[in-house]
Amino acid sequence: MTETLKIISPIDGSLYAERPLADDTTIQATLENARAVQAEWRSVPITERCRIASAFTDAMVADKDRVAELLAWQMGRPIRYGAGEVAGFEERARYMTEIAPETLADIDVGPKEGFARYIHREPLGVILNLPAWNFPYMTALNAVLPAIIAGNTVVMKHSSQTALTAEHFADCFARAGLPDGVFQYLHMTHAATARAIASGLVDQVGFTGSVAGGRAVMAAVAAAPNFPATCLELGGKDPAYIRPDVNLPFAIENVVDAGFFNSGQSCCALERIYVHEAVYDDFVEGVKATVEAYKLGPSNDRDTTLGPVVRTAAADFVRDQVAEAIRAGAKPLVDPAGFAAAAPGTPYVAPQVLLDVDHSMRIMTEETFGPAHGIMKVRSDEEAITLMNDSPFGLTAAIWTEDVEAAERIGDKIQTGTIFMNRADYLDPALAWVGVKQTGRGVTLSKVGYEHLTRPKSFHLRTGTG
Repeated sequence: MTETLKIISPIDGSLYAERPLADDTTIQATLENARAVQAEWRSVPITERCRIASAFTDAMVADKDRVAELLAWQMGRPIRYGAGEVAGFEERARYMTEIAPETLADIDVGPKEGFARYIHREPLGVILNLPAWNFPYMTALNAVLPAIIAGNTVVMKHSSQTALTAEHFADCFARAGLPDGVFQYLHMTHAATARAIASGLVDQVGFTGSVAGGRAVMAAVAAAPNFPATCLELGGKDPAYIRPDVNLPFAIENVVDAGFFNSGQSCCALERIYVHEAVYDDFVEGVKATVEAYKLGPSNDRDTTLGPVVRTAAADFVRDQVAEAIRAGAKPLVDPAGFAAAAPGTPYVAPQVLLDVDHSMRIMTEETFGPAHGIMKVRSDEEAITLMNDSPFGLTAAIWTEDVEAAERIGDKIQTGTIFMNRADYLDPALAWVGVKQTGRGVTLSKVGYEHLTRPKSFHLRTGTG
């Protein structure tokens, strides 16, 4: 009997979709096909690759209602917010397509008498992309479309929770006229994925997920005969610092949104908040009112503003973190009784903000990936910097202030991949998306992202031999 992948919807626990899992013969054939096709695709002019990329983007944008429905049923995003995923997808896709011809052009290193010298950007080959379920279109897009534009072929194994996203990508690429084999997808078990990585047929692995998942990828890479490259975006516990000169109403609205959008299931969600004592009381009061205004309910209900988390086990993890912190002395700011849909044994969990927390509690040190975070009072910029750096992760950090110089000074001391001022939970495609410490390695987006999808080949040509 063929083993299958089952997608269980967090809305009601129903079986939303079922797909056969690829066996080793199918996986081998797919990777070999990708390698054969890449030899031809790399020779296609960059203008043609970009034309297809634009047509692919057009096709996906035209399907925005389909995207919203797939997100709601597969991973619990409220359907009213589905269009936002498409907007972010389009912004990134258009930008990476626009900059490709100049970014991927040969690098002229300058004149030298008797020589022609330049650096050519060579595609890596076959990219195995393993995106995350929480923003399934955007995390996939970050590497997949630039990889294809750069002359690589891509095989996607999407998260088992959002596996239909891979099929949707394939549909849109086909409608855009992408040649067969340039983009393919496989539904695989973790063990089969490890064997694919170790096969010697993969030249780079792009993975977005947990630290444990990243370690498993690296173990498989170590077993491969060809030393494939990696691009890993792993865990996060992103901080925010609220300075006394802040625009308080603006900060309250946006910090709460950055912590609770997508039910807190974002790699760059604000999960720990440090507030200067001068504005602490007013900030806390505003946060309480804002969080209590959420409507928790099924993600296919257009009135819902806070959907279920992806599965019951994830909800239990959040509930356990919160309960443990309360036992250790933390004080809940929000009354769970105000969220009737929340119930033990379901993916529906009430949002929570905890006060009187410290770094002995998991809620302030361990990734929550759910609608709960902690707020700590601080007395100075220096104290905030120390606490923000007290983490094994480093993806983004947000500083809320009206003083640009202060944001730059503080940001320079924070160990992170991105510094925000007066915003959070956003990827600007012109900027490198990168993490430090256990958050991972490699880069996506921006001109720098293309450097991780190509390798330099130097041409050193002596022209004067007479």
